[in-house]
Amino acid sequence: MLKIAFIGAGSTIFMRNIVGDVLQLPALAGADIALMDIDEPRLAESALVARQLVAASDASACITATTDRTAALDGADFVITAFQIGGYRPCTVTDFEVPKAHGLRQTIGDTLGVGGIMRGLRTVPHLWALAEDMARLCPDAWLLQYVNPMAINTWALSARYPGLKQVGLCHSVQNTVAELAHDLELDPASLRYRVGGVNHVAFFLRLEEARADGTLHDLYPALREGYAAGRLPKPPLLMPRCENRVRYEVMEHLGYFCTESSEHFAEYVPWFIKDGRDDLIERFAVPLDEYPKRCEEQIGDWQARAAALREEGADPAAILGTDVSHEFAADLMEAIVTDRPQRIYGNLPNRGQIPQLPLGAAVETPCLVDANGVQPITVTDIPPQLVALMRSQINVHELVVEALMTEKRDHVYHAAMMDPHTAAELDLRQIRALIDDLIAAHGDWLPSWCRTRRAA
Repeated sequence: MLKIAFIGAGSTIFMRNIVGDVLQLPALAGADIALMDIDEPRLAESALVARQLVAASDASACITATTDRTAALDGADFVITAFQIGGYRPCTVTDFEVPKAHGLRQTIGDTLGVGGIMRGLRTVPHLWALAEDMARLCPDAWLLQYVNPMAINTWALSARYPGLKQVGLCHSVQNTVAELAHDLELDPASLRYRVGGVNHVAFFLRLEEARADGTLHDLYPALREGYAAGRLPKPPLLMPRCENRVRYEVMEHLGYFCTESSEHFAEYVPWFIKDGRDDLIERFAVPLDEYPKRCEEQIGDWQARAAALREEGADPAAILGTDVSHEFAADLMEAIVTDRPQRIYGNLPNRGQIPQLPLGAAVETPCLVDANGVQPITVTDIPPQLVALMRSQINVHELVVEALMTEKRDHVYHAAMMDPHTAAELDLRQIRALIDDLIAAHGDWLPSWCRTRRAA
């Protein structure tokens, strides 16, 4: 029987999306799905949801739940990760409150910047432990890695476990396609595109509409004209509170549209969040402290849904919805199992698929998936201004990975010093003091070498 291990299954809504997708694909619908989480109440809720989904479908999947990672991994064909080390409380709160006390404001803090650096330091050791278990318990399994900071995690996994079959998966490309179609009042299925870069800082190198007469129509002129005339961006489709002005402004100056949301992108660059420039915050609708607000909302929403699911006669479809998600995981697994090719966007170590970026760095490109696995498609034509921007992100990724591989705390400071937004706001001594305070505040959530100061 095909076995899918879901590590971090207490992320119930995300688990529901992936398992719901799996149950609708005949090649996967009879799988043994092992749900694993260390949070027993959340795990129990997820198992309840998954079993209700199976009962409401024609699938024959078997759902098991365990707090034992080795039991979940044993004999798995696919391993999906969706966990957050340290959770919203205390670690995400720490990643926002400590920098704010030092005068550094953030929006999301999970990918780049000091928030992304700290999350990488917390997360990678656990991914390495997972990879070690996989080598012993399911050496031929594919790891489908959904954890942020995606690029740091993917690079660190490949650096220590080069034989691990892994791919980092994200929904930023799919989400952006939906947003662009919404802005241009087009059917998302009519868009044709090619994307390349690093996770969250990849760009639409080609963006066209496939018309009924068989022609392809370049959509960039419409985006530029709409933004210049003030018609775009429209109120956002997916995140009602997060307007898309940052990405349009970047397109205006760099020529291409980025795959990640404006609230994310605003903190990856030095141009939008500046001390004493609240006019920029207002003009570009930068949602400061967006991630903590979103977490609080999601916690409240899930508590209401969980209570409804526990009621006698609850209808999981009505409470959770039945739509197929836009995640790549189920399609990827089906392609490998059936040898029916699919195209996805995946994050893999750069082995030359983007020759303009450093080898080994985690890069995001189109990928062909079939029984041979996940095979990246080469992207060779990224414009130089975009390559330069991507390198500013890779500098941070590389130094965090170097810190983890060598266990040298100095490289944590170096990573923060090279971060574009942090460096635009703080001087070198301020950055060092901020990192010291973050390390002290996180305490045992960080690896022991990181908590040890270098002797004077």
